[in-house]
Amino acid sequence: MNTNSHISELSIVAKALMAPGKGILAADESDATIQKRFESVNLESNPASRIAYREMLFTAPGAENYISGAILFDETIRQSASSGESFVKILEQKGILPGIKVDMGTEPFGASGEKLTRGLDGLEERVKGYVALGAKFAKWRAVFGIGGGLPTDECVKGNASRLARYAKICQMAGLVPIVEPEVLMDGSHTQQNCEAVTERVLTEVFAQLKQQEVDLTGILLKPNMVVSGSECPEQANSGEVAEATLRVFLKTVPPEVPGIVFLSGGQSPAEATANLNEMNKNGHLPWPLSFSYGRALQAPALQAWAGKPENVTSAQAAFLRRAELNSLARAGTYLPEMENSESGALNLTSQD
Repeated sequence: MNTNSHISELSIVAKALMAPGKGILAADESDATIQKRFESVNLESNPASRIAYREMLFTAPGAENYISGAILFDETIRQSASSGESFVKILEQKGILPGIKVDMGTEPFGASGEKLTRGLDGLEERVKGYVALGAKFAKWRAVFGIGGGLPTDECVKGNASRLARYAKICQMAGLVPIVEPEVLMDGSHTQQNCEAVTERVLTEVFAQLKQQEVDLTGILLKPNMVVSGSECPEQANSGEVAEATLRVFLKTVPPEVPGIVFLSGGQSPAEATANLNEMNKNGHLPWPLSFSYGRALQAPALQAWAGKPENVTSAQAAFLRRAELNSLARAGTYLPEMENSESGALNLTSQD
């Protein structure tokens, strides 16, 4: 394998995922998570209902105008739609790159309830299998809680080290790794606390990536935004979120990283869109800023669908509308009043 050509291929895929006006659909919910989502619409989670739901999302007409890639769960990358075509092929035919979640969830760490992400055992072989199934990129999520002296330095270093080792393994196999360190918004901490912890975490993550000799031109960063804790009495507005988030990134994220795709992390769909928009109004930055949302892209569609075949068209319209608004936010042209209108203010094809 020619290492230089391998690296350039990773860079090409990373840049394709950051295509103007587009973002990534995170459809990699674990069985436990999707069960909770389905329970919210009184729907049983089973292989058939999960296939029907993902088919509704992946076959939405025109989704490729707003979505560059889709992160899949292990079950989903092996499944086929009702047409008999695999989900991977359906996405590829739309020009949407298929990705895969490769971490195996978390394990307890220390006495304070912290968590380390697991999944390095056997990862090389699993990654080769996912490449054979058509995956072009991967995702690994590490979580950091705030409060009561957390996160500890040991947890920050442990998770950052695992993120870096995962990234290196993926690159060696030809997958672009999405590096996802998430500082959780659960708790009563202030936005200032979140900013300090996010800076600590990102500093350590990039130190570990350097130590593992990960090629930064062939990764994407999927971080949290710098927001107030969900139970904090004072909630930062979108302007304050944008200012604090960019302040941290300009200190910690090297300019050669091809792009940053935010997680929504429990924000409402409208909040996640407004905050992304505010950051993109800031003009020239070293890296493009986009979205890799799960619930913030899917929630309106799930509510509209509720497991009923007759609702597929309206559910797809709700999904596309949410994707369109986030596409506008990539350009810094989203307006809150668009939440109540039927379509966006731009001809989105002109953004490419």
